Amino acid sequence: MLPPSPQEPLPPLRLSAPPLSGRIEAAVTLSTVARLVASGAAVSKADLVPAAGLARTTVSTAVDELLDRGLLHVDGTRPTAGRGRPADRLALSPRGGHVLLADVGASSAHLAVVDLSQRVLARTHVAVDVRDGPDAVLRAVETELAQLRESALPLLRGGAPTGRAAGVPVRAVVIGLPGPVDGTRGVPVRPPIMPGWHAYPVAARLSRTFGCPAVLENDVNLRALGEARALPADQTPLLFVKVGTGIGGGLVGREGVLHHGADGAAGDIGHVRVRGAPDDACVCGNVGCIEAVASAGAIARRLGEPGPPVPIDEVRTLLARGDPAAVAAVREAAGLIGELVATLVHFYNPARVTIGGGLSAASDELLAGVRSVAYQRALPLATRNLVLTNSVLGEYAGLAGATVLGIERVLSTESIGLLLARSD
Repeated sequence: MLPPSPQEPLPPLRLSAPPLSGRIEAAVTLSTVARLVASGAAVSKADLVPAAGLARTTVSTAVDELLDRGLLHVDGTRPTAGRGRPADRLALSPRGGHVLLADVGASSAHLAVVDLSQRVLARTHVAVDVRDGPDAVLRAVETELAQLRESALPLLRGGAPTGRAAGVPVRAVVIGLPGPVDGTRGVPVRPPIMPGWHAYPVAARLSRTFGCPAVLENDVNLRALGEARALPADQTPLLFVKVGTGIGGGLVGREGVLHHGADGAAGDIGHVRVRGAPDDACVCGNVGCIEAVASAGAIARRLGEPGPPVPIDEVRTLLARGDPAAVAAVREAAGLIGELVATLVHFYNPARVTIGGGLSAASDELLAGVRSVAYQRALPLATRNLVLTNSVLGEYAGLAGATVLGIERVLSTESIGLLLARSD
């Protein structure tokens, strides 16, 4: 386990501002004010009045309540126009609660605890195998998250056991899994590489364990959201392509919000067949899927022939060393992925395409191959301003996306409504 550290592995992430609402229910008002402060759109009572479209007394009452409940705190002052005294600068409180994060891949998981100010209190990276089934994997995730949270408490105490920090609540849990999910129901949906996970109540289980709302999301969607919110707003729409044990995609729209599609299946690009792909069998039952012929798992199988697949960690090592066979296999895979990316660029017209996963971190061969084919195959209108690059967050992109989802869930009308109900 990595020790808690005030050094953040993530840059500041943009949180979304709410639309104006004419409703004056307590939960709606509190959520609107909290999200405006979180997004930076308004950071004082005076700023909040026009931004929220509410009466000054309504805003003042909401701010006072959020301060009293510990979700907001005064973080210094900011100058005001004229000769008036400086206004209190509002911010989300580090003591307002914890958000627990789990970015679970096929063979490992990044776990972290953050506070509402986006400070990473503790994090770790553990080995898991999703083929072991949901009970074993989630039990390990729950145990590690509980230990991480305990290790984070001294940071809040400032080294002195006051007992007050132990009362900081867990406000939300966010978990990403490497397969299709139904986020509304909180269950995986026939994930090809996750036997035994179909329809398992992941979100409900985590919600019971930690006594708070739980959010289930696809792991590549988390990476896409984290990447988009760490970049300037003009870098959306964004398409994230993860090349790992499988291949997946995540789509973030111009407004910085994930695009899930009608049933949550948007971005499931691993089972698309591209021109020139061999007829290799895929775990989904079809042949020639991009995942079956161009993923890190497919490269590992090719390098191990006629024997067992080479471990994927060894594939990355060979690639980093410039091993000729590994480089040739990655270049071939990159050409096929480039064909797919060119098609997606025409269909979605993103401002940015991000390539992520372990292979992209090991060498520039994958990115160079994808760029070469994508820019050659796609027409100029779709590529004249296109940025096609590696992830700026690397292995922490999933934790960044989970941070955004978790904090925005805590500040949502539904979660603040629960807070009101528990206090009544």
